[in-house]
Amino acid sequence: MKTLKTTIVILLSISALGLSSAFARQPHMDRALEHLREARAALERAEPNKGGHRERAIELVDRAIAQVEEGIRFAR
Repeated sequence: MKTLKTTIVILLSISALGLSSAFARQPHMDRALEHLREARAALERAEPNKGGHRERAIELVDRAIAQVEEGIRFAR
């Protein structure tokens, strides 16, 4: 549950970052991407007996990773 909450916070933070102007160098977006990839790896290592919530969290993190990558590409 904590991981799901963290994922939601990250998604909201990324949305807020999208409202600011884009720059070619994006250390915050790059760092967010690193955190998301670390979160995904942790979720993969977690036991799968979470009533489907672990799998849903992985899906949400995958979507967040894709959005951050698209945002970085867009700003370049």
